[in-house]
Amino acid sequence: QVQLVESGGGLVQAGGSLRLSCAASGRTLSRAAMGWFRQAPGKEREFVAAISWSGVTYYADSAKGRFTISRDNAKNTAALQMNSLKPEDTAVYLCAAARGLFTTAQSMAVGNNCDWGQGTQVTVSS
Repeated sequence: QVQLVESGGGLVQAGGSLRLSCAASGRTLSRAAMGWFRQAPGKEREFVAAISWSGVTYYADSAKGRFTISRDNAKNTAALQMNSLKPEDTAVYLCAAARGLFTTAQSMAVGNNCDWGQGTQVTVSS
């Protein structure tokens, strides 16, 4: 089973940027889609962005134009560059990896059949 460890969260002012990283171990993810989700207090988990094994990306409307997902298959990592952050982006951000092979980025959006990291807190102050 894969272990996913997120890093890069923190406190930032509105309009600022953060870069989240996800490091995977225990399984090579070069043929698996990876994604980012977030969960704010009292709210359901929400899809943010995903990237297929081949680099095709898919974003939630809230992330389009502000966030960029990327991956480095050689390093077994994924990243989420977040710009123009807003207070409503405050949440715990979770990395996910599809358990199946060759999963599309769009199919990651439902968050099924995935392995999950513990999350990293992102707080955006107004």
